[in-house]
Amino acid sequence: MTKTQTRDPFAVMRLSTDLAWMTVEAGAVIWMRSLGMVGLWRMSESEPLRMVAEKQGAFAEAGRAACSAAWRGAAPEAALAAALRPLRIVTRSNAHRLARRDPAPHAPQ
Repeated sequence: MTKTQTRDPFAVMRLSTDLAWMTVEAGAVIWMRSLGMVGLWRMSESEPLRMVAEKQGAFAEAGRAACSAAWRGAAPEAALAAALRPLRIVTRSNAHRLARRDPAPHAPQ
């Protein structure tokens, strides 16, 4: 790092918060999809395929973003934040989409 570069003192805190939110969202998605597979949560028929296919694109984009940031000389936390962004988009959209669905109508009481 040169003398003219300054580091954001809150970058690691933001990164930690984003990682924590992604973890919570991913756990909620896993929970809702698991309930959906046993018939206790409404789920589209394409959801099992979607949960496999979406990861490949998200991880490819995350790797590309991290490499691009590192190649430009970004700080390590900035490169990690760039990698996290596409993953967070997927987990957030999945959590919101699945949460809008209700539990299955004939769930055992």
